Amino acid sequence: MKKFIAEFIGTFTLVLFGTGVAVITGDPLFTALAFGLSIIASAFVIGNISGCHVNPAVSLAMLIDKRISLKDFCGYVVAQIAGAFAGSGLLYFLLKNTAVKTIQLATNGYGEASVANLTLVGAIVLELVLTFIFVYTVLGVTKDESKSNVAPFAIGLTLALVHLLGFYLTGTSVNPARSLAPAVLMGVNEIAFKQVWVFIVAPLVGGAFAAAVFRLLNTTKVKAAVKEEKVEEKVTVKKATKKKSK
Repeated sequence: MKKFIAEFIGTFTLVLFGTGVAVITGDPLFTALAFGLSIIASAFVIGNISGCHVNPAVSLAMLIDKRISLKDFCGYVVAQIAGAFAGSGLLYFLLKNTAVKTIQLATNGYGEASVANLTLVGAIVLELVLTFIFVYTVLGVTKDESKSNVAPFAIGLTLALVHLLGFYLTGTSVNPARSLAPAVLMGVNEIAFKQVWVFIVAPLVGGAFAAAVFRLLNTTKVKAAVKEEKVEEKVTVKKATKKKSK
């Protein structure tokens, strides 16, 4: 249960500050920093409890890489979605109590909902690529315990980086929970809700693909290391046999 509570808190923080700064400033740099700094802070606080996934795409990749069980995956996703709704809900409440007439919650979109008028195909490709890069980074820096001190910074900076590219194109999702909550709260008749399937499916596929590639490359490395070890073992045995025969 502690893991799920940690994921709730982490996702709540990410969505509140990330989307909040996006709405208030409308600036890609500040938004990227908000998302990046949120994940860095959360990683240091809840990383040792849940791993600080705060993203269903990351949790799916961890499931595929056999780092979490199916039961934990389901619990993580529920907690992440709940945290995202709590973060978006609080942001909505805060904006309601301002002079802002038209409330926006930093929803993701394509076509007319995209600042750059990115097409549907473009949005799918972009989210696949950005999520792949982000999730692959997470898998890589969390695999080796010796990198635990720098992992939060690597993950946070990568999240900031993908936001810089995607800000004016789709608003950058790479996180189904972060996209679902604002879209639902904006209303089922709004364009954000009608388009949100892209920002759920594409990140999940991107995360799964990252996990598959990561397992493929690392399995190859393991096999090569085992093969090398066996060769060295054979050489040692041969040398020992020669010494005995002398």
